[in-house]
Amino acid sequence: MKLLVTGREGQLARGLRQAADGAGVQLIAIGRPELDLAEPKSVAAVVARERPNIVVNTAAYTAVDNAETEPALARAINALGAEHVARACAAHSIPIIHISTDYVFDGTKTGAYVEDDPTGPTNVYGHTKLEGERRVAKACEQHLILRTAWLHSRWGANFVKTMLRLAATQPGISVVDDQSGSPTYAPDLARIVIAATARIAADPAGVRWGIYHAAGAGETTWFGFAREVFRCAAEYGLPVPDVTAIATSAYPTPTRRPANSRLNCDKLRLALGLELPDWRAGVQDCVARLAQPAQGRSP
Repeated sequence: MKLLVTGREGQLARGLRQAADGAGVQLIAIGRPELDLAEPKSVAAVVARERPNIVVNTAAYTAVDNAETEPALARAINALGAEHVARACAAHSIPIIHISTDYVFDGTKTGAYVEDDPTGPTNVYGHTKLEGERRVAKACEQHLILRTAWLHSRWGANFVKTMLRLAATQPGISVVDDQSGSPTYAPDLARIVIAATARIAADPAGVRWGIYHAAGAGETTWFGFAREVFRCAAEYGLPVPDVTAIATSAYPTPTRRPANSRLNCDKLRLALGLELPDWRAGVQDCVARLAQPAQGRSP
């Protein structure tokens, strides 16, 4: 099976490259400038040239705060760019797996969000990702849209790496404790995506196309997330600061973030037979891998 991944250096793209190695999948990851979601001709040309069995669209504008001042660019990539990929797939009857976000919700629900709950983004990033979902669904009938949340890994910029970096220089850290969600380890999500591609390749007519939630099992707050990071860090002799829980109002940001980002992933399990591990397992593995260079071992 030949898999085309849009994007090359993002957390999920790198996780997919790793997961594909052990799954007998020929994976081609292409990013800018050769494949630029803001340039529809480049997207169409790459898909037509590669003719993959499935396309996974991981490329996105993910700088949530910057999107507030760059709405046109965020929309060009997350909404219009996603549509360009979906249209190119439809032109060659290629299924698409499109990655979306918990930020399509407003965060006011009491429990975990299910796929058909009303959406209501509270920021530009969320609005552009929701528009991207709708454009992908309209442009390509054979689509799986996977909403995920709080992605982390040893690659790129993410919460786990930020916590460990701050701990190296600060004796105390304050972390928001009134925003809840489902941390997701990029390698775990990558394995789910690879498994989904295998199911599509085996029986495309039997796939239930549509939107699915795919996040780490369980839930926590950013404060709880940080405490778990440092619990694991202590096992490897890494610096562990004092962590103080604060309210969102005490840590203002340019972007309003949903108070509740919890995602119910039952549909993924029931319809596709796929399930991500508990979020704590991902944190354990992530910290262990990040600790290796600090301890003088090879990564």
